[in-house]
Amino acid sequence: MSDKTTSSNKSLLNDAGTRALIFQIVLLAVVVFVGYYLFSNLQANLADQGISTGFAFLNQPAGFPVLIHLIEYTEADTYGRAFFVALINTVVISLMGIVLATIIGVVMGLARLSNNWLVARLATVYVETLRNIPLLLQMFFWYFAVLATLPIPKNSIIFGGFFLNKRGIYSPNPITQDGFGVVVAGFVLSIIASIALIVWAKKRQTRTGLWFPAYWASLGLIIVITFLALAASGFPIEFDLPQKSRFNVTGGMVLPPEFVAVLIALSTYTGAFIAEIVRAGILSVNWGQTEAARSLGLRDSLTQRLIVLPQALRVIIPPLTSQFLNLAKNSSLGAAIAYPELVAVVMGTTLNQTGQAIESIGLCMLVYGTLSLTISMFMNWYNKKMSLTER
Repeated sequence: MSDKTTSSNKSLLNDAGTRALIFQIVLLAVVVFVGYYLFSNLQANLADQGISTGFAFLNQPAGFPVLIHLIEYTEADTYGRAFFVALINTVVISLMGIVLATIIGVVMGLARLSNNWLVARLATVYVETLRNIPLLLQMFFWYFAVLATLPIPKNSIIFGGFFLNKRGIYSPNPITQDGFGVVVAGFVLSIIASIALIVWAKKRQTRTGLWFPAYWASLGLIIVITFLALAASGFPIEFDLPQKSRFNVTGGMVLPPEFVAVLIALSTYTGAFIAEIVRAGILSVNWGQTEAARSLGLRDSLTQRLIVLPQALRVIIPPLTSQFLNLAKNSSLGAAIAYPELVAVVMGTTLNQTGQAIESIGLCMLVYGTLSLTISMFMNWYNKKMSLTER
């Protein structure tokens, strides 16, 4: 009987699935124990020092200004309100940086492959220079060496309706009037119609092999429908133009120098890495396919858009995702030049005034983790959508 039991135990231990399950249970137990020990130790230390924990401080008045805010905010608002202001600033600078960096990276990546010697060399200088200089130094350069040296407001540099001075970039501010809802509805309708047109064009091409310029047609559809909605509603948009006064610039919309410096630095720095990713992706496509397209009389622009780039995306998207994640997290460096993003407001001013270090750090970690996971999930979905499938 004992021999049978021993052989049964040996057979269970020899089973790879059973061993893996045992190891996972043991590892989970160790992690739970360590976590419980650290949490208990933390609670005891905080109690000894008389530090209360919790997020009740978010309902207390903040008492400090946030110079850049896209929602209403005053010093009398709560720490929770200040947190949401900083959260919006972080998301806005990250998304705008991703869009601009992608545009810059694609243009520079294609420029590095240009047959024009000067264009290719200028793109190489851009890539090799910006990606080898620390991002923080580039923020300092744009903020202190470029924007801080601009003239005072009364001597602003004027380009049409735009004013450029030490306080930022002043531009016309669009103000919506009654009837603007018709324009929004028309724009949404044009987007839906454009998506339907692109889907139809792809199905038609798969079925018949005939190509249709769906993207250009979609762009024209969006412009035409939106313009017709504007005309039908009587153009319900007015512009508040900036005006130069004796000592200042009044009116209009202003982009503060902190925002401009962070956006330019993030976009150009990340764009240099994206340029190399785009170049590598294009070079990964066999040159024979380009030669075959040319032999069929296909223009270079169509060859790149219809043959090379769809295949290059398989190589481009995975490292591109990493660069988007890096840009979102690098936005925290804006605190160094007083851009009021999450780190500056929550881990800076809020933490110093309340002493709630664990909660402040936890909130920042939660936001950056959620933002990164959202970007990663979207890019993984897009990567799967663009992957080549065999018929």
